[in-house]
Amino acid sequence: MAAPPTPTSVDFHFDVMCPFAYQTSKWIRSVREQTGLTINWRFFSLEEINRVEGKKHPWEREWTYGWSMMRIGALLRRTDMALLDDWYAVAGSALHEQGRKPHDPGVARELIAGMGLDPEIVDRAIADPSTGDEVRAEHDRVVDAGGYGVPTLFFGDHCLFGPVLIDPPSGEAALRLWTAVTAWLEFPHLFELQQPKTARHHAAIVDSLRPYLAGRDWVSINRGEVIEFPSA
Repeated sequence: MAAPPTPTSVDFHFDVMCPFAYQTSKWIRSVREQTGLTINWRFFSLEEINRVEGKKHPWEREWTYGWSMMRIGALLRRTDMALLDDWYAVAGSALHEQGRKPHDPGVARELIAGMGLDPEIVDRAIADPSTGDEVRAEHDRVVDAGGYGVPTLFFGDHCLFGPVLIDPPSGEAALRLWTAVTAWLEFPHLFELQQPKTARHHAAIVDSLRPYLAGRDWVSINRGEVIEFPSA
């Protein structure tokens, strides 16, 4: 079996709400800086995948946390992927590093204005139902591939969940992780490699999530395992 060539592009599915996807996005940006990798930012909804039966779907609500932030991103992406790139960086930093609330419409408008853009973009994105259609289609792509969360990476049709990080490497370490992740593409039936979490790991995770816990207005759900977060 010949090793496949190193990918030159990746589809990176994210939800702004997810602290782990945000940390992984910082790593993939470092890889891009060093290799020229093309990152195609795509969407996935934690609200929808974790929806309790009987509750409204996010597209049935006038405004809803991550779904609305991604709809803003969808409108920006129609002009330039770089605008979505910037929006994810700005909104992600606000929530996961500063403990702010980019999911609040007023804060979202402030962040958009801080990017040098018209804050009315927020209202236009929500008034345009097709932005929600874009988010839903990309969410469904992950689900149809067997996915259940983010970060999810697509290399063509090859779908990988992860890597899940709380301290993303940069520089040469980022490239070593990139090599390790893309090595999986040679083995289409390699499904899992996981490090079990000890009490020490859980403590490190909670410590890394302090800004996110301060900024969130929702209950965090970790599918497949339970991590107890202290009240924000």
